[in-house]
Amino acid sequence: VEDAVVMELAAGDGEDNVVTVNCPDQAGLGCDLCRTILEFGLRITRGDVSTDGQWCYVIFWVVPRSPSINVRWGSLKNRLMAMCPSSYAIPFYPEITEPGPPQFYLLKLFSTDRRGLLHDVTHILSELEFIIQRVKVSTTPDGRVVNLFFITDGMELLHTKERQEEICSMLIATLGPSLTCEILSAEGFQQGFSSLPPTISEELFRLELDECESSSGPLCAEMKKVQKATINFDNTLSPAHTLLQILCVDQKGLLYDMLRTLKDCNIKVTYGRFWSDKKGFREVDLFIKQADGKKVIDPEKQDALRSRMRSEMLHPLRVMIVNRGPDTELLVANPVELAGKGRPRVFYDATLALKALGICIFSAEIGRQAASERQWEVYRFLLDDSKEFPLSNSLTNRNRVVDRVRKTLMGCYN
Repeated sequence: VEDAVVMELAAGDGEDNVVTVNCPDQAGLGCDLCRTILEFGLRITRGDVSTDGQWCYVIFWVVPRSPSINVRWGSLKNRLMAMCPSSYAIPFYPEITEPGPPQFYLLKLFSTDRRGLLHDVTHILSELEFIIQRVKVSTTPDGRVVNLFFITDGMELLHTKERQEEICSMLIATLGPSLTCEILSAEGFQQGFSSLPPTISEELFRLELDECESSSGPLCAEMKKVQKATINFDNTLSPAHTLLQILCVDQKGLLYDMLRTLKDCNIKVTYGRFWSDKKGFREVDLFIKQADGKKVIDPEKQDALRSRMRSEMLHPLRVMIVNRGPDTELLVANPVELAGKGRPRVFYDATLALKALGICIFSAEIGRQAASERQWEVYRFLLDDSKEFPLSNSLTNRNRVVDRVRKTLMGCYN
């Protein structure tokens, strides 16, 4: 019996790796696969998806987004295998079981402070498949930094001594012997809710694509470029399905954003094909139908889905800088799936951008907030205002931070 997931690794540089998933279907499986591939730091260059409603066959051609990413292919295969419906575990795959509720842990790190420390820790945790749920970073007056990471383990092995030793030894080997590392169970942990002031919350979650039509700011200049996306519905090619055709600028997590939106809108994808051209555009053909099995024919439903797809694909993240008392705070927000899952690697990319700019992070936290009739994951970074890169009275530097963070999140630098 063949495995549900087959990996064909590239023979040389510049070639794609091929990931094939062949298993029973379930609602939203394509979205879940794309989220995990994104979490592992991979870019999907093209793909094919087909299902008859009972069984699905998916092929992704993938490449690492950056040479610095060390992809743990064996772990990726195990994670994708675990996503296949539990019925596939019987009788041929007894090792695949339905995942239970995640176990939360508290990773406590004490070390001397330096620029980029938070991202370096995040990079190691990401490589080892730890998912950061919340972070508290504080710097003591004597220059020591205390990092409290609430994490879950993608491998679900952090209760073992071997796994705990693996993470602590890699952190110490990379960051120096002055680091001390402690891991505790965090039973009772709950995802915190970030309470932003109403005026800031309104501005952060308000900006929509159509507001850029009358503005010429740097964000809107970018948005006018990505707004060239076309989203069309065709009901003439198939008697049972609506063809959804999308042509847009490629960016990080685009396929995930498409599929999570369709999943949240209860739209089923029966067949899909996506590919990129050399000019940085992505073409997508999806044969879809509604949850009741009918085509999407109603013009109002088409307009509503088109509007939602455009917003979620082209503006999936919000980034802004605000004053927090005398200090400067960076805010990054992304919508949470109806299933409760957030977007992968947001914390990783935000800290990478700040490290590239040489900005120290004084404290950081992750929480959730309800706004615009949905849940958002909100990342709050309190930034150090240095002489080399002043933020409190420099609009130019503030715009540089927002621009760099947004472009990193969208895949311009990685």
